Amino acid sequence: MGTPDDLPGGENERFLEFWNLVFMQFNQEPVNTLTPLPAQNIDTGLGLNRMAILKQGAETVFETDQFAPLVEFGRREANVEPNDRSLRVLADHARAMTFLIGDGVEPSNEGRGYIVRRIMRRAILHGRRLGMDPLFMTRYHKKVVEIMEGAYPELAQQSFTTDMWIRNEERSFGHTLEQGTKLLDELIDRARANGDEGVSSEDAFRLHDTFGFPIDLTLELVTEHGLGVDEAGFESLMEQQRARSATARTGPGAPDELRTRALELVHGAAAAEQVDGRVLIKLAESPFYATGGGQIADSGVIECESGACAARVADVLRLGDDQAVVLEVERGALKAGERVVARVSAQVRHATQCHHTATHLLHAALRERLGDHVRQAGSYVGPDKLRFDFTHGEALSAEDVAWVEDRVNAEILANHRVRALTMPLEEARRLGAMALFGEKYGDVVRVVQIGDGTFSRELCGGTHVRSTAEIGVFKLVGESSSAANVRRIEALTGPEGVALLRREDALLGEAAALLRKRPEEVPSAIGDLQARAKQQKSRPSDDGIDLTALVDGAEVVGQAKILTRELPATDPKTLPDLADRVKGQLGDSAIVLGTANEGRVALVVAVSPSLIERGVKAGQIVKTAAEVVGGGGGGKDTMAQAGGRDPSKLPEALTAAREAIAAALGAS
Repeated sequence: MGTPDDLPGGENERFLEFWNLVFMQFNQEPVNTLTPLPAQNIDTGLGLNRMAILKQGAETVFETDQFAPLVEFGRREANVEPNDRSLRVLADHARAMTFLIGDGVEPSNEGRGYIVRRIMRRAILHGRRLGMDPLFMTRYHKKVVEIMEGAYPELAQQSFTTDMWIRNEERSFGHTLEQGTKLLDELIDRARANGDEGVSSEDAFRLHDTFGFPIDLTLELVTEHGLGVDEAGFESLMEQQRARSATARTGPGAPDELRTRALELVHGAAAAEQVDGRVLIKLAESPFYATGGGQIADSGVIECESGACAARVADVLRLGDDQAVVLEVERGALKAGERVVARVSAQVRHATQCHHTATHLLHAALRERLGDHVRQAGSYVGPDKLRFDFTHGEALSAEDVAWVEDRVNAEILANHRVRALTMPLEEARRLGAMALFGEKYGDVVRVVQIGDGTFSRELCGGTHVRSTAEIGVFKLVGESSSAANVRRIEALTGPEGVALLRREDALLGEAAALLRKRPEEVPSAIGDLQARAKQQKSRPSDDGIDLTALVDGAEVVGQAKILTRELPATDPKTLPDLADRVKGQLGDSAIVLGTANEGRVALVVAVSPSLIERGVKAGQIVKTAAEVVGGGGGGKDTMAQAGGRDPSKLPEALTAAREAIAAALGAS
């Protein structure tokens, strides 16, 4: 096969390159400048799957023993005639998501997590095209584990967590996939009808922003129809969105300027500088904690040693290993070289410490209850509260919330010693210390250990209590969604937690006093009141009048609710109360009720204040009706009554009242 001129590396059929070695020795930057790499290595170009193709005599990787079972699995799962392309996409992406999630990469909208999400959503689309039954991705995951767990036992160990993420992603994306696909089909049809080259950048961005369609998914679907997408325009819109998000996070102008001036200060010779009415200073030695790691800065005061000046600490900026203190001067003036006394607010520091140590306990409790997939995804620690965002795909149940709260309080009551230890990063990892995902750490790190570390041990540079009993109490006050697959818990501890419990106890005491019950009887007493109110609302009146049916008979006239109704023989004394109850059900309305009893007519009109302002007055309406039945009456603008001598004219009287109301409202 081939000719004598065919050489290795050329485009010919005589030689097939299946393995090459690349000796990684230099970095070329700039061009033609070679710098030795700090870690030189050999990159082998022969992967396991390429070797499998050669050894098993397969045409492609999808016929090898690791992929073929997944392709056949997809063929069985499909409820329509499958195409090879979709089967291959599903096989490849099922492997990728299983390994990535098993390795700790959760689906998200950022970084590696977004890669996983894009892979999963593309697979979900192809599975839907093949008519696969819901949650087919979880079944693919189990098949991958079955095939690969012999070589990768960690896949089975992480199976529960992986299944949870896959299940949640398929469900959440499934809700919007149908809408997004329908919109994209409409866009494609419109482009064809108009003779356009493809989908506009605005439409592609809307699919991404509103329906979670990754741009590569839109590109794939549009290309299948011979159309294109304005990718450059899409990227421009994405850049604008990123800029808006950055502005929303940092605020316009001032914070960036303040930080820039602070950097100039700490890297320059000056020690104090004026910025927008505040003073930036650099202390030779600082007792203040600078904002970082989710914890806000300390507050306090700085005073001249001579007593000639004083300033309040407004913020402390973290600038690498250095810091700058932002001050609001209250007396005198601060000058470079001034000897000062810096005092941290002990009350604020202690409240913040309580919340920070409690955050570590909360993190550990959540992992213990929900699983090892729980990781910190953001936090706020201040003297007022703690807020903790964590990776989890669904809302916590009431039982979960109670369990976590009890678990944290149990650790608080145990009065564990809290220690900050400095150690090599590798030693911290060996001990199992939790670290922020994606955070970069130096060779030596600070580890906060609670007790013996079996419950909580985390890399952290923040301030903490000396023992857990100092926290006093942990009260979870909110659990909600922060982002896709991210939950948020807010809680109070220490002085703030005690203050909350006292407020709630006082409110419970007030409720008990009003109900004339003991505090523990308040819930059942409220339940009884609700049941009685519901029964009162739905039951017929004492005269056999169904209040619900009466309310349902109202009509809308001139954007107002109007009810005119003749009632069976009724005690006239009950009409005002009945009209008031009906008005309470209808809201802004005018009510006219009439009844004939023992040869006499009784009328009542009730009008809401908002309709009085529009000219509907109960006294005038009841007089109009009373004249028809040969009687008279009157009252206030809100409620009026009348009587009459001709029961046969009652229907006409109600009609006259309705017409008078309509006329006042400017309707007919």
